[in-house]
Amino acid sequence: MILSMTGFGRAESVFEGKKVTVEIKSLNSKSFDLNIRLPLRYKEKEFDIRKILNDGIMRGKVDCYINCETLDDCNDVKINRELVKSYINELRSLADDAPEFEYLKMAVRMPEAISSRPDELDEEEWNYLAALLEEAIVKFTEFRKTEGQNLALELSKNIESIKGYLAAVEPFEGERIAHIRERYQATLKEFENLDETRFYQEMAYFTEKLDISEEKVRLAQHLKYYVEVMDNEELNGKKLGFISQEMGREINTLGSKANHAEIQKLVVMMKDDLEKIKEQTLNVL
Repeated sequence: MILSMTGFGRAESVFEGKKVTVEIKSLNSKSFDLNIRLPLRYKEKEFDIRKILNDGIMRGKVDCYINCETLDDCNDVKINRELVKSYINELRSLADDAPEFEYLKMAVRMPEAISSRPDELDEEEWNYLAALLEEAIVKFTEFRKTEGQNLALELSKNIESIKGYLAAVEPFEGERIAHIRERYQATLKEFENLDETRFYQEMAYFTEKLDISEEKVRLAQHLKYYVEVMDNEELNGKKLGFISQEMGREINTLGSKANHAEIQKLVVMMKDDLEKIKEQTLNVL
């Protein structure tokens, strides 16, 4: 089974008056490229969060957003009343002709006049967040599996298409060599005093250079191997990419040796399907 590098997963829950949301999405990438955004209260656990995501996702350009929202019935704001009163007294001593509310407006803007209540991240909340991350990763992986199934269908379709074009080459092979032989024999008659033995030796050498049997066999093997890896190996994206490169080499060589218009057309159609395979393979984990 193949997995797509494109994925999406979301999990949310409430912990002690805070709604925590984890959202993960990814696109294809050659390595693990993580962009993470999280609240300040979870900053101390960023390294651990990155490790959990790396272990669960492995490869891709990943965006992870963690949001912590305090519910309406919770009040984490603390007003330092004594400090505010002290600020007001000091301000009044500087200018005692201002309205009382003006002193208050200035005082609450002073350092540490208003702050959040001390609320350090404890082990229980961290375990809760870690479990929520794992839940989001599970949903993310399920999304990857579904996308992978769609990818596998498209890849199999293109592989079968290339197989069909490769089988269609065979009827033209004998015709191609016969046409070349007739053309050179006609050329031979236009000249006198030619060494026919040497001519036919060169003809045999040239015909051998045009032989595409090995390319056909190797291409067929690569197509078969691609399907085997796709169906039976996990985390196979890079390997499938290497196999598709080898398929391209054989198709290119087949085209350069073809020397036949119909075979060239089939090679062009093979290349078109191969480009689709390469593009789709880039999105395989």
